[in-house]
Amino acid sequence: MGAEVKIWNPVEVAEQARKDYATQIHPSHLVIDPSLSFSQMKPLVIKLCKDMFKAWSNLDDSCFEVDKISGGITNLLLKVTVKNGSSVDDIITIRLYGPNTEYIIDRHRELQATKYITSAGFGAKWLGIFGNGMVQSFINAHTLSPSDMREPKMAAKIARALRRFHHVEVPGSREPQLWNDVWKFFETASTLKFDDIEKKKAYETISFKEVHDEIVELQEVTNSLNSPVIFSHNDLLSGNIMVNEEEDKVYIIDYEYASYNYRGFDIGNHFAEYAGFDCEYDLYPNMNQQYHFFRHYMQPDRPNEVSDKDLETFYVEANAYALASHLFWSLWGLIQARMSPIDFDYLGYFFLRYNEYKRRKESFLSMARSYIAAGKNK
Repeated sequence: MGAEVKIWNPVEVAEQARKDYATQIHPSHLVIDPSLSFSQMKPLVIKLCKDMFKAWSNLDDSCFEVDKISGGITNLLLKVTVKNGSSVDDIITIRLYGPNTEYIIDRHRELQATKYITSAGFGAKWLGIFGNGMVQSFINAHTLSPSDMREPKMAAKIARALRRFHHVEVPGSREPQLWNDVWKFFETASTLKFDDIEKKKAYETISFKEVHDEIVELQEVTNSLNSPVIFSHNDLLSGNIMVNEEEDKVYIIDYEYASYNYRGFDIGNHFAEYAGFDCEYDLYPNMNQQYHFFRHYMQPDRPNEVSDKDLETFYVEANAYALASHLFWSLWGLIQARMSPIDFDYLGYFFLRYNEYKRRKESFLSMARSYIAAGKNK
């Protein structure tokens, strides 16, 4: 699929949304090529705004101010300020999806999630949809850095916000998606063809027989933990958490990977993200840092009353599933190395994540196995 191909039919999506979303969703058939330079993109963004929101259709282009908020690895976030005269009329954000991301992201699943999560008061309001992206209200907040996320006060706030997020009800299948997604990624990642000689060489050093066996073993162990299935974000890195200090509000944003999943995966994956994109795994939270998070997740009002037994359950669960997080994102990295036009060392990312999996495997899995055995002997 090329950069300018529609992901969905915006009019159909908006029509469907009318049945189960409180406010009207504005559609536009326009598509914006994400590989364009920012200056080339600006007039197209203004054209999109005028096409989508009829109240703005006759405004002069000078009334629109377009800024880049962030360029995620799989999407670009733009801010549009609309000025009528000297006052600011409105501010919206436009999320533009990166090319070829449909190989790794189920956009229809994301859309379903966005609808219900925003209705439950998380993130930005959903306002409109176009050929390869969506439009949302602007959140007056800043995204966190990995070091912000590790700070104890902030960790407690994130734990409380995640607890609320895990109580969101999204209609449809409640089947946890982790292993379906991992096996789907494995199938794609193990049959890639690289033209680039260096990438080809590095790719050929990977033993997919070994990776396959690791997935089988980890799936077997984690299944015995019986981690509860909740509606999970699945990508809770620092860039997907926004904070407004004045209002003391934490926003969990960006639902590209959200689905029903294991509680342990969402928390373990979050802990793995303490390392940031540079994969500084010495920053992975120790037992005390994790217990602090668990206490505020389980008992936001009385964190010190959480039992040792519950803390142990969460600790075993989160660390075993952190291993699954390494496998999931390492395979994701391989697919991106082949499909993504973004200048990022995805192949290197595979090796960083997979090597960290191997480094932690023995201690986390033996802890899980001991925990499972102790439970069976009771």
